[in-house]
Amino acid sequence: MSIDRHYLRPIIRGKETKSVEFGAKVNNIQIDGISLIEHISFKAFNEGVRLKDCIHLQQQLTGVRVKALAADSIYANNANRKFCTKYHISTSFKRKGRAAKDEPLRRILRSELSRERATRLEGSFGTQKQHYSLARIKARNRKTEVLWIFFGIHTANAVCMIEKVEKKKRKAA
Repeated sequence: MSIDRHYLRPIIRGKETKSVEFGAKVNNIQIDGISLIEHISFKAFNEGVRLKDCIHLQQQLTGVRVKALAADSIYANNANRKFCTKYHISTSFKRKGRAAKDEPLRRILRSELSRERATRLEGSFGTQKQHYSLARIKARNRKTEVLWIFFGIHTANAVCMIEKVEKKKRKAA
């Protein structure tokens, strides 16, 4: 526990390097390389129940229906599987039950979605931590810590957007 940051609680994680983490837990979605904070909390929460909210947020922001998504295995619960099946959303979730007739194609799609998620989303976390001061946040209260996280993520987004605009200009020229 922290004496000066009383709002911090240990979050038990099943990771190899750290079994317990302290700090904010962020549920992040990514659209075309831009990271969006869907939910932030200093308490442990199961992000697996937030998939529908993430999909609705993405559709509201872009106006485009989600056809495929890649997510951590914690999102692969029965409710999310039913939701994705109902709305014909392809996922990176491991299959339950018997294989379908087109299983080889589905396996390729799942593999590609998982690879993209690992490369893009996990890579963006590393970039944000290394280059935008999110590895060790030095804020001393909850509000400034949340602000620090928002500024770090949105600064990374601004740099990503600048790179996209520059690339678009080069193509147009």
